[in-house]
Amino acid sequence: MTQVLTGHGKFRRSLRWIRAEETPECRHCAASPEDTVKHKVEVCPAWEKHRRALVGVIGGGDLSRRVLVQAMVRSEEEWQAVASFCEAVMQVKEEADRIRQRQRHMRRSRCRRDPADIRSP
Repeated sequence: MTQVLTGHGKFRRSLRWIRAEETPECRHCAASPEDTVKHKVEVCPAWEKHRRALVGVIGGGDLSRRVLVQAMVRSEEEWQAVASFCEAVMQVKEEADRIRQRQRHMRRSRCRRDPADIRSP
């Protein structure tokens, strides 16, 4: 939840800034806008189902961070709706990050093989 509310974390725009990602584009959109909190929470089609559930509880259409915080302090039900939405988004993003890290590790380990391990035919 902290990553969504602060705008810092596993969003490709932020990761690109620290050179942990090559591009800032969203992996879920055909148009590939920048992967930011605003994009994920308000418009990314990958989260439409979760977004509808969130709006069903907190009402309105504005899902800015300010509105999310206001909803969280209004009631326990709204707190839970915001927390569930944030958790769903971040779980998928963190799993994707783990997969990318494993792939990078595998690529690096193939490149670092000891020449003695390579045998001629």
